[in-house]
Amino acid sequence: MLRIYQNTSRRTARKAVVYATTKVACCNHSTLCGITSHARRGPPHEQRQQQRNGPHHEEFLLAGNSARGWQMPPPSRGYGMLVVRILRGALKLRYLVLGGAIGGGVSLSKKYEDWKDGLPDMKWLEDAMPQGERWNAFSRNLMEVGGLVKNAIDIAKEDLKAKTSVAALGITTDESRKKYEKLQSQVETLQTEIMNVQIKYQKELEKMEKENRDLRQQFLILKTNKKTSAKKIKKSLIDMYSEVLDELSGYDTGYTMADHLPRVVVVGDQSSGKTSVLESIAKARIFPRGSGEMMTRAPVKVTLAEGPYHVAQFRDSDREYDLTKESDLADLRKEVEFRMRASVRGGKTVSNEVISMTVKGPGLQRMVLVDLPGIISTMTVDMASDTKDSIHQMTKHYMSNPNAIILCIQDGSVDAERSNVTDLVMQCDPLGRRTIFVLTKVDLAEELADPDRIRKILSGKLFPMKALGYYAVVTGRGRKDDSIDAIRQYEEDFFKNSKLFHRRGVIMPHQVTSRNLSLAVSDRFWKMVRETIEQQADAFKATRFNLETEWKNNFPRLRESGRDELFDKAKGEILDEVVTLSQISAKKWDDALNAKLWEKLSNYVFENIYLPAAQSGSQNSFNTMVDIKLRQWAEQALPAKSVEAGWEALQLEFISLMERSKKSQDHDGIFDQLKGAVVDEAIRRHSWEDKAIDMLRVIQLNTLEDRFVHTKSEWDSAVKFLETSVNAKLVQTEETLGQMFGPGQMRRLTHWQYLTQDQQKRRCVKGELDKILKTDSKHLPTLSYDELTTVRKNLQRDNVDVDTDYIRQTWFPVYRKHFLQQALQRAKDCRKAYYLYTQQGAECEISCSDVVLFWRIQQVIKITGNALRQQVINREARRLDKEIKAVLDEFSDDEEKKAHLLTGKRVLLAEELIKVRMIQEKLEEFINSLNQEK
Repeated sequence: MLRIYQNTSRRTARKAVVYATTKVACCNHSTLCGITSHARRGPPHEQRQQQRNGPHHEEFLLAGNSARGWQMPPPSRGYGMLVVRILRGALKLRYLVLGGAIGGGVSLSKKYEDWKDGLPDMKWLEDAMPQGERWNAFSRNLMEVGGLVKNAIDIAKEDLKAKTSVAALGITTDESRKKYEKLQSQVETLQTEIMNVQIKYQKELEKMEKENRDLRQQFLILKTNKKTSAKKIKKSLIDMYSEVLDELSGYDTGYTMADHLPRVVVVGDQSSGKTSVLESIAKARIFPRGSGEMMTRAPVKVTLAEGPYHVAQFRDSDREYDLTKESDLADLRKEVEFRMRASVRGGKTVSNEVISMTVKGPGLQRMVLVDLPGIISTMTVDMASDTKDSIHQMTKHYMSNPNAIILCIQDGSVDAERSNVTDLVMQCDPLGRRTIFVLTKVDLAEELADPDRIRKILSGKLFPMKALGYYAVVTGRGRKDDSIDAIRQYEEDFFKNSKLFHRRGVIMPHQVTSRNLSLAVSDRFWKMVRETIEQQADAFKATRFNLETEWKNNFPRLRESGRDELFDKAKGEILDEVVTLSQISAKKWDDALNAKLWEKLSNYVFENIYLPAAQSGSQNSFNTMVDIKLRQWAEQALPAKSVEAGWEALQLEFISLMERSKKSQDHDGIFDQLKGAVVDEAIRRHSWEDKAIDMLRVIQLNTLEDRFVHTKSEWDSAVKFLETSVNAKLVQTEETLGQMFGPGQMRRLTHWQYLTQDQQKRRCVKGELDKILKTDSKHLPTLSYDELTTVRKNLQRDNVDVDTDYIRQTWFPVYRKHFLQQALQRAKDCRKAYYLYTQQGAECEISCSDVVLFWRIQQVIKITGNALRQQVINREARRLDKEIKAVLDEFSDDEEKKAHLLTGKRVLLAEELIKVRMIQEKLEEFINSLNQEK
């Protein structure tokens, strides 16, 4: 550009550029503003375009310039005008693009604002959804728990591999046998640890699911922006009946109450196929499998109901398992196995704790079945000693219910004489009015057993026991990966082609297949329910009336509050006390912390700093020794002792708050044991922050560097502090002397007390020692050899024979009392010596170094107490609050702990009354629905 303008005068070129820029800017401005007036734009657009592009374009420009007062450049400057035209076109294009972008941006911004205004207000979501920090903490906790489970499982797998390798080598020597047993114990320990981690993980998941439900409910309430009552979902009859049985299982865990509500009890020998029969009825393989191992370790209550989707769900969980997906089936089997192993505690093999689940699906018959552990005749070494008796007792309990339907499972592939279950069934139901006999594994029985013998079993002529009906089923081909559909197809094909059931036609068609069995069991179940349910409801109504009468007679002014309600109330009171802890005044904290600090530090100050320095003999050595010992103390033991004092002060204040709450009029003593356990556990877990020690060390070192008392008030305070401390030590010393020398003459006369022989000796020794102190009031803290010899000889003249150690033991408290009395006198002399001290300093005529020492100690205590108070208010009270909440959350999930801490007749009676009332109300609701269905 500069080369082109070299042959053009600067003035003409500048005018041309200004003209072109002004022209293009005006055109661009008119375009942006949408101005279409011909008066402002001049000639029409077509005419101007033709003039701009035509042969007379330069004349048009000249005319335009003349009209605006511009001078046309000479013809010799055509090159300059060419550049001007190029520049004008480029600038126009740039401004057109820029103007279009700006206009489009403005239009797009306006559209976005309109669209944004049309959206609903979503600010309420900020209160409904969890905050970022809370969500991050939730994610971190979940990841940590998952990591722990994974690590524990990996360690167990490695140890299990090691165990297998040792077993493969063969155990021939005692040493290898011991190693194997040790390795086996380690594996068992790891398995126990894995189970504990899984239980903890399961509790965390349940807690998170509960929080998720609460957040979801809060979300819906905030969304509607008003309180809405939850819609009452109409439950099916089988679901309502199952809830009643669930409540009864929790109410009657100890078999103390006659529960006569109908249910189908599945009993049989171990590995007889009873679980497979239940799975065939439920149309899903929902139970874990084992090769000859006991898998059913606890009662499993399965509620079958008809529904559009084939799903399973545990009573205490919101997760639904899709039984059409193999992954969900695998998860369900793992969860069942985990719950069974978790229910077994205290070295037991089986448990009475009921695992409750619901299975819904198309074509399922409505009923409630209880799968029990298989009956065994021989115990293995890994079983508890009472396993066999526990299984028998559990089986008899469920079968002894007069309204229970017994589904007796017999393995058709073994000899009938080896059966254990038939004798038990015959004992509980001798007439067979509620027993249904099921022969399993008939496909194997056809190959192994005599056909006539099988026909006798199914006609009820082989066993002495009687039954309502006899059924034959096939529970599969022994393959773990077979689906229920494949098993059912195999069963139908077998019965169609069986020589035993098809060709001879002895057995009726309705006696075979799992489908016919489920229809018969369901029909009998509902018939039993309709016949007995009202009688059971009346029994619970009578029990409720008796319990309510007993409550009114024993606790007429109290409401029947269950254990959970009482725990929540106690939890609220404890948290209120924690809030009160943060409201304690700063002055009260300072007094408590200073008192606790001096209590923890006073003994060290006297025994290791003050007494050794004061007994050194000179004031200069006193100050030097004090400086050295104070610095060593501040660098080593003082910060830790200060933190310990702060922790104890916080503990005492919180306990005192809890004790004061007991004196209120509305105090309920039933909470005392629970509150005490929570406070003790929280205090045991709570520890002061480690960085506080380093912070205190710096503060205390800086404070101790100051050796000059600044004001008269500080001097007086230090003198008073010295006198109080010395008097306290003097009282302790006199108590020691009283025990050593016995009571005085007046006390002996008034209380009829006498001196022991040792006390008489001590008094004689004290008399000689008092002479030494009277002669030399500034005596050193130790006795010389000559003094010891003199005292001993003087006592021997009085027929008192003692050794030098005996004299030294007596000298120590005597000299301490003498020294403390002198220290008190010096403190009194220093009361009015402040101004003398400020003028003469260390060379003061009156020795007041001990006052300065105690002033320095006092300043350290004040500064330390202030720092600890800030730490308590800002950090430690909140951390203690967090510990207490964590303990309360753990206790709330531990039913055994709550039962131990909240006990007594009032709690037990309220718990029973609430449970019976709930069962009776659910029974009445079920009866009403049952009558409506009729």
